[in-house]
Amino acid sequence: MPEEQLSVIAEPSGEDVSFLAERIYEYNVAQTGLRDGRLFGIFVRDEEGTIVAGLDGWTWGGCLYVDHLWVHESLRGQGHGSRLLETAERDAVAHGCRHALLSTHSFQVPGFYRRHGYEVCAVVDDYPPGHQQYYMRKPLPAL
Repeated sequence: MPEEQLSVIAEPSGEDVSFLAERIYEYNVAQTGLRDGRLFGIFVRDEEGTIVAGLDGWTWGGCLYVDHLWVHESLRGQGHGSRLLETAERDAVAHGCRHALLSTHSFQVPGFYRRHGYEVCAVVDDYPPGHQQYYMRKPLPAL
């Protein structure tokens, strides 16, 4: 059997990354029997259709995971982030989720998430150097 070719790809295609995510999801389903996984996104667009705020993540096995939450700098402090997070949480509860998870850095907005009921459950110090990465969780209410 020939040796497998390994290569480091600096900017992998979305298709290749999706392929890996799909294989991991298939494995997770095979191990747990839970088939309720789904990706989702919530977006705010301006008059030209440009995304000016958004949140994406997934739900699976009774859990919401917030992957990215971003608001354009000119719109911060106006409640867009809160509305995005609250909408994601309501949607997750409607899909049977009982927990929410996310990660953020010390230089991002951990205080924002704390104000929304998230608690730090793990910290990685000096990532990136001079900062911390926080893993945060929040229980979600039952329907």
